[in-house]
Amino acid sequence: MSIIGHFINGEDIQLDEPKQSVFNPATGDSDKSVLLATQSTVEEAIASAEAAFPEWRNTPPIKRARIMFRFKELLEQHADEICHLIGEEHGKISHDAAGELQRGIENVEFACAAPHLLKGEHSRNVGPGIDSWSEFQPLGVVAGITPFNFPAMVPMWMFPLAIVCGNTFVLKPSERDPSSTMFIAKLLHQAGLPPGVLNVVNGDKVAVDTLLTDQRVKAVSFVGSTPIAEYIYTTASANGKRCQALGGAKNHAIIMPDADMDNAVNQLLGAAFGSSGERCMALSVAVAVGDKAGDELVAKMKTAMEGLKVGAFSDASNDFGPVITCQHRDKVNDLITSAEQQGATVVVDGRNPQVPGHPDGYFVGATLIDGITPQMDSYKVEIFGPVLQVVRVKTMQEAMQLIDDHEYGNGTCIFTRDGEAARYFSDHIQVGMVGINVPLPVPVAYHSFGGWKRSLFGDLHAYGPDGIRFYTKRKTITQRWPSSGVREGVSFSFPS
Repeated sequence: MSIIGHFINGEDIQLDEPKQSVFNPATGDSDKSVLLATQSTVEEAIASAEAAFPEWRNTPPIKRARIMFRFKELLEQHADEICHLIGEEHGKISHDAAGELQRGIENVEFACAAPHLLKGEHSRNVGPGIDSWSEFQPLGVVAGITPFNFPAMVPMWMFPLAIVCGNTFVLKPSERDPSSTMFIAKLLHQAGLPPGVLNVVNGDKVAVDTLLTDQRVKAVSFVGSTPIAEYIYTTASANGKRCQALGGAKNHAIIMPDADMDNAVNQLLGAAFGSSGERCMALSVAVAVGDKAGDELVAKMKTAMEGLKVGAFSDASNDFGPVITCQHRDKVNDLITSAEQQGATVVVDGRNPQVPGHPDGYFVGATLIDGITPQMDSYKVEIFGPVLQVVRVKTMQEAMQLIDDHEYGNGTCIFTRDGEAARYFSDHIQVGMVGINVPLPVPVAYHSFGGWKRSLFGDLHAYGPDGIRFYTKRKTITQRWPSSGVREGVSFSFPS
């Protein structure tokens, strides 16, 4: 059995530490384990980052950017290997893994613009002979804690931008699927990153708490479930750190009576079941406005779902793969059962699918449930599985109120041909990311990602322009050089 250790100061580190098995969710088998860092190991990584910071801080942004350009090339050259590692440990089908990697690469491309992004602002002659300008300076050692569902993309939401801003970084990836993250970190060092600028420690709560409490760490970025996000944000803030903690979601799609139903169904299939629904932007609730729209939607979805294939990542013809653990599979199945017991109708049942050649895999098939109400347990929580629930309402206003009343406000969309309805929806809905006939409104790399309400703790969103703000602190300088021989008198008035 191979052992995945840590990557500290540019070197592989394996110590006598607790281990945890890493499973292939398509087979239920494990042929590798991951070390769970002790507090001293995490402190070693932080010390490595702290030592590397002074020289890296003073490295010109253009030189930092050139490393990112080479990193991008290496990511593209090794794409197949990265996607294989994602599929092997997460279960994501190869085409879906390729999409994840590409979105990560786009964030590296944005980071390549560091010389422009870090220019700051300048004003000449704000007063007689006085100039003023601002600079974006790095924070120091910063940390990222990333989830299992996007082991390549989400880390690249964080460390490329943090590093080109002049910070050094300690990354704690998910212990469920760490190999692709570790591989990517080593590619960045192959691209020329100095040792200590990026360190990777695998671990559990011990590692997380050390990053949250060590005073050398100045900022923490997190993506995961809401209860943990709230804990991360509260603990980091209590220890004087800047923090952005992205939490859970319950994303709704409003289906208006005038929607192109065939197009809406096609879009919902991918948005609800892609990546087995293990996306914080997955569409898990379709809100049909009017009984006619509801009947048509359910009928067309049922027909369209007949051809969906769930299976192992190695077969590119599969539409989606297993969920991450057997415990999570059971949780998803239990929520489907609870909806049925509470009065909903399971139109397409994905519990316990038979996947040839993979009897022990953690599979849940595509599931469609009609007649969901806000009082049901399955509606209240984030299922994080390939389950689409249908709620029926009479009016668009009722649909919007349903969305606004939910504790999460991550993503939402509307399917309609009515421009007035679309504009009203986007202007008034209380959700951070909105799509108009776009089911997964994930912002491109040069915008920023983040929800509202209990989907985000902190003021700044992830990556893009908000990422620059998060990983830097502004310094404003006001300068005057008096003319030779001029002596200024004393003034007690506030300068204006």
